[in-house]
Parts: sequence; C-alpha cells; structure tokens
Amino acid sequence: MHTIITSRHFELTDAMKDYILSLTQSLEKYQLDILNTRVVVTYQEKKGSKKGEKKKKRAFGIDITLALAHSNTLVINQIDKDFYSAVDLAISRMHKILRRYHDKLNQKRAIPAQDIMAETILREEALANKGEDEIVPMDLDLHKPLDIEDALERLKSSSQQFFVFNDKDSKMRVIYKRIDGKYGLY
Repeated sequence: MHTIITSRHFELTDAMKDYILSLTQSLEKYQLDILNTRVVVTYQEKKGSKKGEKKKKRAFGIDITLALAHSNTLVINQIDKDFYSAVDLAISRMHKILRRYHDKLNQKRAIPAQDIMAETILREEALANKGEDEIVPMDLDLHKPLDIEDALERLKSSSQQFFVFNDKDSKMRVIYKRIDGKYGLY
C-alpha cells in the first residue's frame, strides 16, 4: 500500500508523519487490496464568533482517502482540536467502514451451517420418496449398422439397461436387460 501524507497551513514533524503512517498501515489487515492512501492534514484557525472574543479557535482537519482495487474510493473527514485525537478518530472511522465492507464480502461467500443441513435433509427425503417408476434420460448413440451379437456385447460391457442400434436392415432396434437376467430385443 502506498501512503501519501501532506499538510496544509503548517509543517508536519517526523513524529506526526510516523504516527499517521503506523496507523494507516493497520488498515491492511482487512485484505481488501488497498491501492493507495492519501492523508491530508490541515490546520485551521477561526476567529471567535461572538463580539468581544479575541481568542482564535484552532482545529486540525484530517482527510483520509483510500483507493480500493475492486470498489469505490473511501473518504473520511475528521476535525478536532487536538492533532492526535483527530487522527485517532479518523482512523477508527476508517476501520469501522473497512470492517463492515470486509464482513459484507465474506458474508456472501459463507453458507450458514443450518442451510447446509436443511439442504441435505431435503435431498435425503427426495431420494426416499422416489419410486421405481422414475424415467431416466439416456443418450442415443446411433452408429453404423450392427449385428445383434455385437449390440449384445456392447450392452454387456456397459452399465446401461438398454442399447439402441440400427441393424443390418436399417431398422432401429433396442436390446435390453430383463429382470430375470436375460436379454430382450425389440
């Protein structure tokens, strides 16, 4: 992750930069393919709003912009009187957003155990309710004309219940296994 730290209206010390950098690196724990992080720190002074107030109100503004590889860009703005508390609040808000997004992505992938159990129970009930009158579709492989003996050998070598073929007279014939173990011919 590439982090860019800039300041406006004042000079950031190395300790402040290291503090921001250490906190932004903790955002990688969510494994969301963060491309880059831009942190802009601004120093604002406002004059007193009431008449007669000579004190200036000082505040630090933290703007964090996070570019994700497979999603939109996330932006957090935080203003506080203290620099460190503004950074902490902004990073905690970013953690909250990333955690929610991470959980949202993982929730779609995971299947609850209750759903898996319900699905297996439904399958078992469906298998128990199936009767012997079930129709099973089979593929028809009609090749060149065969002798009845060749068709019988193919049926014996396969696990199918019947075999459809064209005989020497170009008639479509069916040879099938009977319940008594013998073979029938249509």
